[in-house]
Amino acid sequence: MTGVTLVELIAVIAIVAIMVTIGIPSYKYIDNSYRISGEANGLLGDLQFARAEAIKEGQTVTACVSNDQTACTGGTDWQDGWIVFSDVNDDQTVDAGDTVLRVQLPFTSTDTFEPSADIDLGTVTFSREGFALGLPNGGATLTLHDATANPIWTRCLDIAVIGMMSIQTHTTEASCT
Repeated sequence: MTGVTLVELIAVIAIVAIMVTIGIPSYKYIDNSYRISGEANGLLGDLQFARAEAIKEGQTVTACVSNDQTACTGGTDWQDGWIVFSDVNDDQTVDAGDTVLRVQLPFTSTDTFEPSADIDLGTVTFSREGFALGLPNGGATLTLHDATANPIWTRCLDIAVIGMMSIQTHTTEASCT
């Protein structure tokens, strides 16, 4: 008669427990990494799209916070969702002649994507030359924080008045400078 001894069964259970103990934190790291990257790159991609459309169409294009996905709803909490629209009359509101080009639904996580201190940035408008209009001090930064406020997950989306945008990773500070 063949079978598995109690010692062999305990050894296999111990090996599986060690592998699970090592694997779960790694999975959480990968899951957070993908979520944060997706959120930051989603806004960056839509802002780059808005700039490209402004240049291509020869008219202003605006991206704004929108929690109803049809109009600029005010506020600066980009995690509530946003829209990109052709802003024919350059008033940063969706009017009858404006076309909504892209819609982003609210984040499913509790991450926050907000402007850095003392900036009221609920809209970003690009001119037909590709310049970002109305930014304070020549540029602005939107900061993405994960729900745990762990600085390793903080991402900073920098927008320059000339239309250049980039994402910075800050692992030692909880905010962007």
